[in-house]
Amino acid sequence: MAFYIYDLTFLVLFSLGVGIFLWKRRKNLQREGIMYLYRTKVGVRFIDYVGKKYKKTLKVFSYLAVICGYFLMAAMLYFLYYLFKIYLFNPEIVRAIKIPPLMPLIPYLPSLFKVSFLPPFYFTYWIVAIAVIAIFHEFAHGIIAKKNGVRIKTTGFGFLGPFLAAFVEPDEKQMQKKSKFQQISILSAGVFTNLILAILFFLLLAGFFILAYQPAGAMFNTYVTGAVAIGSITMIGGQEINNPTNQGLIDLIEENNLTDDLSLGINGDTLKLTKIQANEKDYFMSLDVLKQQLELDKIEVTLYEDLPAINQGLGNVVDNKLRGIIVEADNQKINSHEDLSNLLTSLSPGDKITLTTKNEETLDLDNYEFELGENPNEKGKPMIGIGYAGGQRQTIIGKILNFFMFYKKPTIHYEARFNVEIIIFIYNLIWWLALINFSVALINMWPVAIFDGGRMFMLTMWGITGSEKFGKIAFKVVTYIILGALLLLMIGWFGAIF
Repeated sequence: MAFYIYDLTFLVLFSLGVGIFLWKRRKNLQREGIMYLYRTKVGVRFIDYVGKKYKKTLKVFSYLAVICGYFLMAAMLYFLYYLFKIYLFNPEIVRAIKIPPLMPLIPYLPSLFKVSFLPPFYFTYWIVAIAVIAIFHEFAHGIIAKKNGVRIKTTGFGFLGPFLAAFVEPDEKQMQKKSKFQQISILSAGVFTNLILAILFFLLLAGFFILAYQPAGAMFNTYVTGAVAIGSITMIGGQEINNPTNQGLIDLIEENNLTDDLSLGINGDTLKLTKIQANEKDYFMSLDVLKQQLELDKIEVTLYEDLPAINQGLGNVVDNKLRGIIVEADNQKINSHEDLSNLLTSLSPGDKITLTTKNEETLDLDNYEFELGENPNEKGKPMIGIGYAGGQRQTIIGKILNFFMFYKKPTIHYEARFNVEIIIFIYNLIWWLALINFSVALINMWPVAIFDGGRMFMLTMWGITGSEKFGKIAFKVVTYIILGALLLLMIGWFGAIF
């Protein structure tokens, strides 16, 4: 909470500074639409120098930028299709994401929508990210433009209240006289630079994390489950089964108004479950999850095994999801699941063990003492009965995140080596710099009027068909199609949330 005060204070001071700056230099301001542009010559000499001095290097850069631009354009169109499927046909995922598909990345967005999978996004982060992204993006445009003989008239900043953007203004008449490839290379230079920055910041993030954090516990988010044939289920919540079929079990639950009235473990309120008997064994599951599985009309359901972890109520429930961290076992420090497995190799089912868990939210410690259970699939092997689900994301975006987050194992709880608040602040800042650079690179390649990708798409269609008129018509049609798709996404989001 203390940093929010500092951040908001910085917002007020920054806004006052921008206001005073604009007032003193109001003669140099020009209004264009809803923004005010402040033009300068700052950086023009640098752009001219680099654009002339390193032409061979910039030629290679230009080809890579064009290739990257087309790749990002294709990726963004696929991403739009992917969003279309989610926001129109998967309302449960939309409710979990919460954020509207057209919401720009603004300060406090994760807090505003209570999004737990994103770190805090302070105004300070936003200013630093915008400064880095805009300056490098626009200077890249300017340098490649100069390399191709296009004069840079001015540089400057655009202001909309406390929000700002940088710009580099080329001579548009000279640019339009250049070849289509030269124009496309100028347009794609900015996003290619953003992509390079994103990769560099991800690598910096990895290095910082390795230096600043250390393993400090084995995380778990589920209890061990087993597959149970529906026909073998003999009792649910104390009610005997007469019709062991999918519909028969659903009818029994609804007709008897069964509820999850069983609270297991010393915490008492960890999970509300129901006891289920099958194959002369006890299992546990919430009735809602059981019914969802039965409605799939499969021959098996997945149930929690009757093991010490679930009986002791290991872990805590946050947003209806189990979360827990084991930090110590029999007075031995546990940093990972490997440490826990190594300890268990010296023990047998029935041996007593003392575990210490940490609440990730409150950092409170809980102690549990119990006898080890037996692995249902390996006789004679001890088992606590915990696991971790969802460590490897299978979606396209998830696989990208897995690739860039190679340094951080999802099953390990990490803690800062020193000053926690400073480390978290720096880590989140680098994380946002990487993510926003990557996002800007993608979004700018949408073939829509206001983005670099729009003009790039028009020039491409013109080059393929040889008709400028066709290129402009194709550009307008695609723009309207994408805007229509975005409108449908907003309708899908509104319907899922409200």
